[in-house]
Amino acid sequence: MSLKEQIKNDIKEAMRAKDTAKRDTLRNINAAIKQIEVDERRELSDADVEAILMKYAKQREDAKAQFADAGRDDLVAKEEAELDIVKSYLPEPLSEAELESIIKEIIAETGAESMKDMGKVMGAAKAKVGSRADGGTISKMVKTLLS
Repeated sequence: MSLKEQIKNDIKEAMRAKDTAKRDTLRNINAAIKQIEVDERRELSDADVEAILMKYAKQREDAKAQFADAGRDDLVAKEEAELDIVKSYLPEPLSEAELESIIKEIIAETGAESMKDMGKVMGAAKAKVGSRADGGTISKMVKTLLS
């Protein structure tokens, strides 16, 4: 079963269970998926759906930080609940050690020696790691290893 079908089925299950938080979160994700499919006139693969989920999770993280700064604990809790739902559909994130070994391997393959080569390493790392690590984490690791 594809990730998109899994989300659709889970929307139905959430409706039956009267779980409004999960239902609404999954509906928002499904709307984002449909929007891209309509705009680009193509079926999305699981990798595309994972990218949408990563983007949605990042938005929830940013919103959670802003609500925490504003002292809105009620909205922070809501964002955390949505984030937990979204993360349940994403693959297990890489540990720091796993990410470091992958990036070291990429640096060796590309022959990168300095910060000038960061673009090559970042591109290859994002392609290889996919949605198992966010761009900021990859960037920090690459900077550390190249400097």
